[in-house]
Amino acid sequence: MDKLKVSRMPFKTQQQVTLPRAVMIAIPLVTCLYLLVNVSYFAAMTPAELLSSGAVAVTWGNKVLGSWAWLISLAVAMSTFGSANGTFFSGGRMCYIAAREGHMPDILSMAHVRCFTPSPALIFTSAMSLLMIIPGNFSSIVNFFSFVAWIFYGTTIAGLLYLKIKKPELPRAYKVPIFMPIIMLIASVYLVLAPIIDQPQMEFFYVILFILSGVIVYFPLVHFKCHPRFLPGVTLHLQLLLEVAPAAKNVN
Repeated sequence: MDKLKVSRMPFKTQQQVTLPRAVMIAIPLVTCLYLLVNVSYFAAMTPAELLSSGAVAVTWGNKVLGSWAWLISLAVAMSTFGSANGTFFSGGRMCYIAAREGHMPDILSMAHVRCFTPSPALIFTSAMSLLMIIPGNFSSIVNFFSFVAWIFYGTTIAGLLYLKIKKPELPRAYKVPIFMPIIMLIASVYLVLAPIIDQPQMEFFYVILFILSGVIVYFPLVHFKCHPRFLPGVTLHLQLLLEVAPAAKNVN
């Protein structure tokens, strides 16, 4: 009887078990750390020092750590590299999955024959990143990246709410109370509209036009599948150059 009961239990993958745990542990932990860091700023610095500082963490380090203030710069550099590393791999994986769904060239859906990594997608992501940092400065890149990111975050959450209302019968690996995506959607809309209202710039209009320009590529190449004749030959040559092949369904 015990064996029969166990066999009827719903099967859960490792990701379905570990990912919710990671989210429930990581988000509160990081939130608490951020709050404690800001409390330390207010405890060690005056409001005038906070407002006049170009790098609050460095000013805090000079005031509190003294000759050990270089640890703050080292920690910021390590955090930057860690964030870049995570963004690099996640961005490459998104291109890889998009290509497997037919939304990007086939070469990006392939993996290295020995290392089993989606190297074409990673190379493509790196090349696009290098092109985007050439014409701008650091603050502009950060501002416009955040603006674009929150547009897509909000769009994704809006799609989730649409599917939850229109197609409640679809199987879902993770379930959350509906008020959580609603709050997230409101926050996304605010973070998109706030910089436009606070400091309107023509660059925001150019960014929106750049996003909408994807429609020009999507309909002929993805929706109607009008692929150029030279594309298979280019794909074959890139396969030989990069030593990649179409990945199996179970390859990560």
